[in-house]
Amino acid sequence: MPPAPPTDARVVVIGAGIVGCSLADELTARGLRDVTVLEQGPLPAPGGSTSHAPGLVFATAPSRTMTRFAAYTIEKFTALEADGAPCFSAVGGLEIATTAERWADLHRKARLAASWGVRGELLTPAECARHWPMLDAALLYGGWYTPDDGIARAVPACRAQLARATARGARVLDRHTVTGIEHSGGRVTAVVTDRGTFPADHVVSAAGFWGPVIGAMAGVRVPLLPLAHQYATTAPLPALAVPGGPRAEAVRPLLRFQDRDLYFREHGDRLGIGSYAHRPMPVDPYTVPAYDDAPVMPSSLPFTAEDFAPSWRDATELLPALGASRITDGFNGVFSFTPDGMPLLGEAAAPRGFWLAEAVWVTHSAGAARAVAELITDGHTTLDLHACDPHRFEGAQRSPAYTAERGARSFIEVYDVVHPLQPPAGPRPLRVSPFHDRQRELGAYFLESGGWERPQWYEANAPLADGLALPPRDAWAARHWSPVSVAEARATRERVGLYDLTPLRRLEVEGPGALAFLQYLTTNQLDRPPGTVTYTLLLDAHGGIRSDLTVTRLDEERFRIGANSAADLVWLRRHAPAGVRVRDLTAGTCGIGVWGPRARDLVQPLADGDFSHRGFGRFRARRAHLGPVPVLAQRVSYAGELGWELYTTADLGRCLWDTLWEAGRGLGAVAAGRAALDSLRLEKGFRAWGHDMTCEDDPYEAGLGFAVRPDKGDFLGRAALAGREGAVRRRLVHLTLDDPAAAVLGGEPVYVAGEAAGHLTSAAHGPVVGRCVAHAWLPRAHTAPGTAVHVGYFGDLLAATVTAEPLVAPEAARRNR
Repeated sequence: MPPAPPTDARVVVIGAGIVGCSLADELTARGLRDVTVLEQGPLPAPGGSTSHAPGLVFATAPSRTMTRFAAYTIEKFTALEADGAPCFSAVGGLEIATTAERWADLHRKARLAASWGVRGELLTPAECARHWPMLDAALLYGGWYTPDDGIARAVPACRAQLARATARGARVLDRHTVTGIEHSGGRVTAVVTDRGTFPADHVVSAAGFWGPVIGAMAGVRVPLLPLAHQYATTAPLPALAVPGGPRAEAVRPLLRFQDRDLYFREHGDRLGIGSYAHRPMPVDPYTVPAYDDAPVMPSSLPFTAEDFAPSWRDATELLPALGASRITDGFNGVFSFTPDGMPLLGEAAAPRGFWLAEAVWVTHSAGAARAVAELITDGHTTLDLHACDPHRFEGAQRSPAYTAERGARSFIEVYDVVHPLQPPAGPRPLRVSPFHDRQRELGAYFLESGGWERPQWYEANAPLADGLALPPRDAWAARHWSPVSVAEARATRERVGLYDLTPLRRLEVEGPGALAFLQYLTTNQLDRPPGTVTYTLLLDAHGGIRSDLTVTRLDEERFRIGANSAADLVWLRRHAPAGVRVRDLTAGTCGIGVWGPRARDLVQPLADGDFSHRGFGRFRARRAHLGPVPVLAQRVSYAGELGWELYTTADLGRCLWDTLWEAGRGLGAVAAGRAALDSLRLEKGFRAWGHDMTCEDDPYEAGLGFAVRPDKGDFLGRAALAGREGAVRRRLVHLTLDDPAAAVLGGEPVYVAGEAAGHLTSAAHGPVVGRCVAHAWLPRAHTAPGTAVHVGYFGDLLAATVTAEPLVAPEAARRNR
């Protein structure tokens, strides 16, 4: 871990919108004084997205991190004042449902809000109309009311935060257009503008939709698509007028009509209407006019009335009083979208010291800025940022074509009811394993992750599901799920399954000092004989779990690593000493997991070595041939069954699949998908990083203390863990739903004695236990096996019980075969 920057570190923030101003405040509050904010336009409203933002802040989001960003933004802006008034007005928020699907989704959202600590209540149509008398209540199923949401006064909030930052020593320079980023020796050194050069140790791009332009100056491709979004204002409305004089800017809750992709907020006696219902309107940031050349401001494009016409009709249907009014003003405002709709927060892989704080809306601005400030000053954050990490996009995912198609889709889906497993429409397929054609022949149902096509199940196995007595799932839980996955899981437990492991990240670390390097970066003891496989953790300096790894020692100073994401590759490379090389092998290799009680019967006849338990024990690895295919065989199993992970080069992948498939025919082998694997690993109690644990959790809380060896010597995070093992206040626990017919997906709140106490992380149907199995975070007082809890699922509370883990441990019984 690089040390925190000294207080005299030179930080240049590019952009004085809401994110840049928030970041200047957060950095200087943490002791940095040499902070310079550069802005191309005139302050206080330089013409970016912040200058036209309507300022809506709705805290509740499917992402816990985004919800907490919003909550901090509300907290901070409420305490800020400009011109004698707070920078946040808690008028509340109201989301209304005009379809049964949306009404069900509001129940789901209410449960998420309970998990994340957001106050709110579901309302009847009549109660909605009391908050908004203009509503046609006959159209409504109901609404979701959040009293703490409201309106952020973005430009005044910028002024207030810059005033605090400059009082601590920061300088803010407008009318400075950035023309270049200088770097040397792999680090940024300066920012060049049309009015001079500014030396820098850290450069943060908080340039909004100009982010791709700034990134290109540093040699960093920023996967961000600027898009125009329509906003219109009506003529004065008698229904909003206050007899006897002027009224406050807004008194009624923010109103969202997501079934028609609309939102509303008051501007005194006028109504502002925002629409996401129109066609995507991408904007080339290189062609946006400068402030002095723009008719209004760079981010405000001419209003296209024809695009807004359908939204006006929908608005007048919901709010009939609008029928007597008209649109008096409007604009197409430019702001930022990424391929997955999440921000870009963190340091680029190269050059070092170049940071992104991009694709952040006013809603999340202060929270996102605080997170980036923590990364710069402390080297870690108090919130899990893996879904915001810029390294989540790789290679082709950063291409202009990919960014354009996925970014436009993010715009279209802003207000859609999106299932957590819903795969993107395109561009697909992007990354495929060498087995892809064989998987298609078997009727694979593909989902996508990290650009990879990943089979969930295979329709060829449908006959195996015919005899299963499974209760029907509700419509939501049945999406992107099939009883075939349960049949595949059972076939694995009873016989043997073949699992495509190709999308899993494979790295190689080698060179003098490789062992010492990995010993310091990970928690477990890696100084074991070559041929040993070790499960271990990457921690940050705070003791949070950055990732989990399997490390195979191939030679004295050569290791194969099974990792989670490109962020792991960047982390290892960033810390690697001279002489230690870290390579990504993923694209050129592939893998198959052969797991089940008959795995040895399948593999041994093909192998040129001894695959018996005595000859090839658990957590061991060796080079071998299976038929004509050279493989690296590792005796590890994410399914908790007897078996091996088998890796070879991509050119031999098809041959490996065909060899195993032909040998498995007489054993009842099945190709099995990710859904089956999730079921199996949950029954065994295996964790999935990014779902069950993140950097917000430490190993002892997550039940991974067995992978921590403080006695091996110093490692990153060791000091922070001292004393924690006996002071755990929360735990990741196993639980099962009491009703075998009930199903949940993960993320739902867990209630103890009627109060929200925690939340689920992962969930799936357990093929052996015959009911839904889940992991959940709960306070320690409620983690004893047998504890009765309830899981909030839409409008229902489902009874569940905390259980001991593992629920199933077949490998222990079968390993000596």
